[in-house]
Amino acid sequence: MVAVHDHLPPGLPPDPFAGDDYDPTEAFDALEPGQPLDPHERMAVEEDLADLAVYEALLGHRGVRGLVIHCEDCHDEHFHDWDMLRANLLQLLVDGTVRPHEPAYDPAPDSYVTWDYCRGFADATMNDASLYSDGLD
Repeated sequence: MVAVHDHLPPGLPPDPFAGDDYDPTEAFDALEPGQPLDPHERMAVEEDLADLAVYEALLGHRGVRGLVIHCEDCHDEHFHDWDMLRANLLQLLVDGTVRPHEPAYDPAPDSYVTWDYCRGFADATMNDASLYSDGLD
C-alpha cells in the first residue's frame, strides 16, 4: 500500500487535502453562461456602482467596511467589503453573472451596514450640505 504523501519530495509535510473528494472547480463548471444585461438592468447596475462609490467615500473612513446583505437563498447575512461589491457589480456589467467568491472571513458585523442605511446616510449628508450652502447654518 502506498501512502498518499509518498509522491511528495522528502522534507515536505503531507498534503492536508489528499483524499478530499471536494473539487472547487465544480462550482465554476456548474455555472450557467451569463446573459447580457438589458438596458434597464445595465443602467441599474451602473447606478449601484455610482452609489457604492459615494457610500464608500462617506462611510469608509468612519470604519464601515462594506455592506451586509440578507440572502434570500440561505436566509443568512452576507458581509461584502467595498472592493468585493465593486468587483461583483463590474462582473455583472461584463458578462451578466456574479462568480462564486469566498465569504468575508470572521467579519465584524458592526463594521457593515445595509444599502438602506447607506442611502439614508447619503441623503442626510446631502441635506446637511444643502443647508450649509444655503446659508442656514
